[in-house]
Amino acid sequence: MGMKTYFSKRIYKHTLPESTVASLGRTLRVFNQAKHYSFSTMMKEERSKQTRPGEDSLHVYVKKKFSLNDYYANSAVQEAGALIKSQKELTTLYLQNKQAQIIAVQKRMKTIKTKITSLRKLKASFVKGTPQIPGNLRIIKKYNHFFAVHYKKETKIYYHVYHFEHSYVEVELNHLTSRLGRLQGKLNRLTQQVHQLQQNIRSIVFGSKKLYKSQFTQEQYKNNHAAWKQAWVQSRYSKMVVSGRKDAKYGNFVFTYEPTNHLLSFQTPFGDVVAFEQVVFPYGQKQVNHAIETQISCSNKKKYGQPIGWGIEDHGEYYLVKCMIPVEPPTVTNYSKADGVIGIDCNVDHFAVSNISNTGRLLHSFVQKFDMAGKTSTQVTKIIEAEAVAIVDYAVQHKKPLVVEKLNTTTSKVSNPYGNRKANRQMSLFAYRKMLHAIKVRAEKCGVLVYEVNPAYTSQIGKLKYMKRLGISVHQAASYVIGRRAMGFKEKLPPVLHSLVPEKKQGLHHWVQWNAVKRPLRDYPSYWFGHVALSELVRLHLLGELSNHRTLLQVREATANLSNSGNRNPSPR
Repeated sequence: MGMKTYFSKRIYKHTLPESTVASLGRTLRVFNQAKHYSFSTMMKEERSKQTRPGEDSLHVYVKKKFSLNDYYANSAVQEAGALIKSQKELTTLYLQNKQAQIIAVQKRMKTIKTKITSLRKLKASFVKGTPQIPGNLRIIKKYNHFFAVHYKKETKIYYHVYHFEHSYVEVELNHLTSRLGRLQGKLNRLTQQVHQLQQNIRSIVFGSKKLYKSQFTQEQYKNNHAAWKQAWVQSRYSKMVVSGRKDAKYGNFVFTYEPTNHLLSFQTPFGDVVAFEQVVFPYGQKQVNHAIETQISCSNKKKYGQPIGWGIEDHGEYYLVKCMIPVEPPTVTNYSKADGVIGIDCNVDHFAVSNISNTGRLLHSFVQKFDMAGKTSTQVTKIIEAEAVAIVDYAVQHKKPLVVEKLNTTTSKVSNPYGNRKANRQMSLFAYRKMLHAIKVRAEKCGVLVYEVNPAYTSQIGKLKYMKRLGISVHQAASYVIGRRAMGFKEKLPPVLHSLVPEKKQGLHHWVQWNAVKRPLRDYPSYWFGHVALSELVRLHLLGELSNHRTLLQVREATANLSNSGNRNPSPR
């Protein structure tokens, strides 16, 4: 049983009596003050590990302090508790991100220290009169009496030792030493932040930090503090949610809604009754009416009743009403894997989809492309939703469930800040959560079940095992592996790759073996594995000849010629 929230049409303040607006404003302010106090008290208890002094519970104390009834006080304390729980979960996420950043900084510092040591050895060899270039300084080459530094897009030449030492070596040493100091400072800051996160739960600013800081940063508020204060009060005291009770006649002891005339009324903590006429829900009126009527007609509410929550939001010129009703999970029609599945591999700019039979064979594979570069967050959401609709409709047409990877891209986006810039930019554009959410929401509406599988080595297996065999891209091959994994197939290592697995890892779990194979072949482009026989690549790798691009071209030509000759002259039987 889940909860669904429906929003009403706008209720403009100029259509309401002034007394209603004033009473509602006072109610919103007192309710939010009670919520702020509850949150502050809970936060102090969490940080000090001590309970609040006094005999009364927090609920009773808030009820007395702010002159609220049980339902308002209970809702305020519940919201504060939800915020505390949210902050705890966010603290865990922040710790993971900070620790990933610390590891990345430490790796970068180790690389820079190694380079500094090598440059100092090179400089010492100049002093001795026997210049020797360490092996890890691969961009530096010595040709007779001059030195060359080979960058990616240019090459700098130094014609004698003195020029090279003072124009490159010393400059590079000073630059790297300075950078090492900056990285050490960053590491200290990250370590301090981790210590703070481990010690205390981070608090929150009701009204948002952005708006609080705007009184000092934005021109419209710098010289007009009254305008900022008005916006600040509006932001802090603009929302209220009152939880429902299943034993109430209308599912709530505070709010009452009449489905026949759409009249919403509730009693404020001060005894006033506030009524809104024509509270209409444009997207969900039938569902709200059905929930209210079912609750009214329920004879045994304590056992079969359903709570209905209500909320009010003040948006300055108008109000919005929220109705939160319990909903049954939708009936899933396409859930069985007996007829096969649809595997999906989510990527930065496309979805790779594979239709798999009940025996694990590939029936059809295609790519849904889109472009998110330069788009706003809303535009990206709409683009992804449109593609998700097409994919789910494809699953409905073939009456098969969907399979996706269970990824966590939050930490991976901050774990490699010093890597390839283009790759980092692509990773930042990877809106995996939006993709997964769009697919799940659409699948839920259409009655299609979505399975999630472990993403370990799916791309690696697809690239090495199925890319050339099936004539598909590496991402389509990954989607094929994702679908097969959901059906219970184990992707064992092909025999031709066993020569790349160390002896101590022979016979271990096949994922361990895939990890061992991944390392020696990770430097080669993916498209190589789609053109060249895997046995040839392994043989050349073992011979140490695969680093030559010309060798690849020769192997491709030989493989193509062999294939063509075999097709033209089949052996007689």
